[in-house]
Amino acid sequence: MTGSFVKVKCPDCGAEQIIFERAATVVKCNVCGAVIAEPRGGKALIKGEILEEMQ
Repeated sequence: MTGSFVKVKCPDCGAEQIIFERAATVVKCNVCGAVIAEPRGGKALIKGEILEEMQ
């Protein structure tokens, strides 16, 4: 199983952050602390806007 990284925009403060799309733990925004991704056993549930997929 491989995954890639995605740049996500926080839905609360608009800060951009690069996260792993198959996150195994809850990912919070580095600026405001809002949850931007939750693990779902495969690809994470990403709550922010995906701006870019990185390889």
